[in-house]
Amino acid sequence: MSSDQGLFGGQDRPDAASAWALYEESERFNSAIDLYDTVRVNENFYIGKQWEGVKSNGLPTPQFNFLKRVVGFIVATITTDAVKVTAAPLAATPATGELLEPARIVNEEFEAITERNNIPALLREFTRNAAVDGDGCLYSWWDPDMETGQEARGGVRTEVIENTRVRFGNPNDRHVQSQPWIIITRQSIVREAKRRARENGMADWDAIRPDGEEQAMDAAKRTGDKVTELLLLWRDRDSGEIWAFETTRTCPLREPYSTGIRRYPVCWLNWDYVPDCYHGQAMITGLIPNQIFVNKIWAAVMLSNQRGAFPKVIFDKTRIKNWDNRVGAAIGINGGDVNTVARNMDGAVVSPQIPRILELAVEMTEKCLGATSVALGDTKPDNTSAIIALQRAAATPSEMTKQNLYQSVEELYRIYLEFMGGFYGTRMVDMEPPEKLRQVYQFIGQEMPDEISMPFDFSQLRLHPMTLKLDVGASSYYSEIASMQTLDNLLMNGHITATQYLERIPDGYIPARRALINELKAAQAQAVVEAQPAGGGGPILQDIGKPEIPTGGGFSDLQRKVLQSGTTEGMV
Repeated sequence: MSSDQGLFGGQDRPDAASAWALYEESERFNSAIDLYDTVRVNENFYIGKQWEGVKSNGLPTPQFNFLKRVVGFIVATITTDAVKVTAAPLAATPATGELLEPARIVNEEFEAITERNNIPALLREFTRNAAVDGDGCLYSWWDPDMETGQEARGGVRTEVIENTRVRFGNPNDRHVQSQPWIIITRQSIVREAKRRARENGMADWDAIRPDGEEQAMDAAKRTGDKVTELLLLWRDRDSGEIWAFETTRTCPLREPYSTGIRRYPVCWLNWDYVPDCYHGQAMITGLIPNQIFVNKIWAAVMLSNQRGAFPKVIFDKTRIKNWDNRVGAAIGINGGDVNTVARNMDGAVVSPQIPRILELAVEMTEKCLGATSVALGDTKPDNTSAIIALQRAAATPSEMTKQNLYQSVEELYRIYLEFMGGFYGTRMVDMEPPEKLRQVYQFIGQEMPDEISMPFDFSQLRLHPMTLKLDVGASSYYSEIASMQTLDNLLMNGHITATQYLERIPDGYIPARRALINELKAAQAQAVVEAQPAGGGGPILQDIGKPEIPTGGGFSDLQRKVLQSGTTEGMV
């Protein structure tokens, strides 16, 4: 590992003191931009604690939390589409055909990782944090103890991290992979931190102490049994690998180690970019004044109704000593005109403009964010086409955020690809039987299995870093449907056979697709044999089962033998 004289204070490797100095430097930046207060206020307004810290003195404190509805709608709009990530060899790559099978295996592993980590749920939380706090963060790491159902163990874990726990080495740059270092913090129990340090052979493990008043950044989270742990990530200049160091303020928890990957395992999403700052602007931040205005006006309306909305009785005390409010009770007076003794005073009438102003405030806020009444489903669908068109137009303001989300997801799966190449090693995967094995089964007259388990070396993925492309987003899903429609038309018009159709449809559409393909091929071969006239079946029978000479980029073993001998005789 190369040293960086400017990164760790003249040391080859970081220690607890140098790592904590980087942490305090990043804390000063976050405090300067009021990150912690902004996140606290935004979270309170989102969950409904909108009068926190306000002394009401007995006044009503109503809240009509339209912010949560708007945020929920926008986040659902962005994350509702089926996001699918696919890997495919680039067209300009030499011997592209040799990468088709590795790409298929990678795609199947992508689906397994997606299901194992419940990526759709993580993306919803990831996007919600960006909308409320300004930034969303996903952190991935290698779990060596994960069960895989085979001898090889280990897998990738992913979790959502709050933006207040992530520090960038260059706070003026929002791009993750260009950072000199990244720090991720967490609060852990002191006894657990001591146990980890002791198990990893740290001599000063007993020096770990709980955070003091001067160390805890959020006063509401100060507890007597917690300590701040730092995970420092940086890129080695020689190997390009990401290294990690875990420590507290007083004692390391683990010696520096290589993560085995060449990309920071962090995905970062800004809801709205802020120039020269890695933290973004939250959607809620600019809407809080609107929410405060609506709450205050409603509080004033309620107070007015409580004090003067109901009619009051005014009576002459010189004639009536006490007023009796009992139903049907008689009230006596000492002479005079009864009409001048008492009368009702009507309650104050609230201006009809106030409800309209409140309605416009909420409506205009939702409209500016694309959450119109049509999009929210508050209109009567008299015209289906018009409703769909208006809903699509309403989603336009969030389109840029959706594309930013897709870019973050693409980065996430590139990180998964790094973990595959660096940690998976050789694992058993289901593959289509090779052509030679197919010929053997056909020769001995046995039924060939649809799939067989064969070892696959995932480390070869690191040898082709630019041969796989990742397409993320709902477009992948719709292009899959378009491909199926095209194949259906080709089959119905007789341009392709049923076998060709089955070989080209995506996995998952037809159960036991490979078994069906083998049955069709067997039936076609049997039909050819039966159609051969008597006495003339020799040459055709000899041709059945002979290997087909492949065509395409690159020579196979069969092609070389054919070029050397000039015939395929005896090669079965």
